[in-house]
Amino acid sequence: MDPIAQELNSIISENNPNIMGMLSRIGQSFYFPKGILSQSAEAKEKAHRINATIGIAMEKGDTMYLPSLMAPIAGITPKESLNYAPSFGIPALRKAWQEALFEKNPSLAGKTISLPIVTCGITNGLSILADMWIDPGDVIILPDMIWGNYNLIFKLRYGATISQYTLFSDDGGFNLPAFEAKVKEEAKKRTKITVLLNSPQNPSGYSITDAEGRRIADILTEVASRGTNVIAVADDAYFGLFYEDDILKESIFSLLCDRDPRLLAVKLDGATKETFAWGLRVGFITYGCRVDGDPGRVYHALEQKTAGTIRANISNAAHLSQTLVLNALRDKRHAAEKTGKFHVLQQRALKVKQVLSDRRYKDAWDVYPFNSGYFMCIRLKSVNAETLRVHLLDTYGVGLISIGDKNLRIAFSCVEEAQVQELFDIIFQGVQDLLGKTD
Repeated sequence: MDPIAQELNSIISENNPNIMGMLSRIGQSFYFPKGILSQSAEAKEKAHRINATIGIAMEKGDTMYLPSLMAPIAGITPKESLNYAPSFGIPALRKAWQEALFEKNPSLAGKTISLPIVTCGITNGLSILADMWIDPGDVIILPDMIWGNYNLIFKLRYGATISQYTLFSDDGGFNLPAFEAKVKEEAKKRTKITVLLNSPQNPSGYSITDAEGRRIADILTEVASRGTNVIAVADDAYFGLFYEDDILKESIFSLLCDRDPRLLAVKLDGATKETFAWGLRVGFITYGCRVDGDPGRVYHALEQKTAGTIRANISNAAHLSQTLVLNALRDKRHAAEKTGKFHVLQQRALKVKQVLSDRRYKDAWDVYPFNSGYFMCIRLKSVNAETLRVHLLDTYGVGLISIGDKNLRIAFSCVEEAQVQELFDIIFQGVQDLLGKTD
């Protein structure tokens, strides 16, 4: 093992040995190299005459560029857009995002968390998470309704075992008894479990309530206190898009990050949905844990390992994308603009609820609980979901996503409020078509 990795491992072990037991084999071995990158950084500070270290082209003391490429990027210099960004991410963006985390999550007050590390979107963040913390055969606890990419990332790429519980209880809320039973069942078999919590949830569009979130935190803390290492991952891709009053309006990460020495909280979020910047691919990974010694040293070690993983994976996220997000966060118009778009999506969600309250749909489908995010799902009672999806696409030009035999996912985020009634009328008509019924 490289001496740098050994040094980082020693820092982690001295301050919280449980975290060493959570790291994957690769995670234990990873480090951020002190080779070309560190030498280039040193030269950037001291090479005032000639700096021949960086793998970019320079001209007249500045970044070489093509005017045809830079012309559409008004107000951003080549240095802020074309240069490589650090593997950790632009320092100012990391600091700005951390400050925003404290503003958006009041329960973080007085707590210490890592400086967020920039990933190329949340999907890349999930892969980096798996590199750092998941070995083949490790268990990932998820509900029965999940984003399909979890299977590709954790099961196919990393050989993890996915263990599932029923997401909704009979009364329409988060199924706390099923969740607790599954967590405790897996904890009895293993020394480490990973629990992935997605709120707002994809595909259902459900966010946990304040009471549900606090009970989830208590369950995971109890399991950790009994001797199982718990990695609790908050996939907060749709964070902030909460449309009803009783929802937990902050990330469950903030309730978990200092609860027990055996409980590591990991937050995955980003500009993707929070700033309506899907294609910029700017995500973040942040750690929160309880440390008896100096948490700063542990977080520094974890950041070094994570940045080393990114270095070996994509090298760094796009500089231009990071600059655009940082500039937006600094813009005085930013908060008001986000609020305006939030209300547009909230009105669409409320319209969907109003339309689906019509009793004439009751024999065609049931509606899964939803209160947030981009999506909602219906469970068909009499026809196959994929058959209906294809029929709606071919006959009416309406596109939906089928999930399994009975579920259809509707992304109301991309449906105008005025189209909502028409959409569900067409879905209903499609069901009637397949059943051979006529009005």
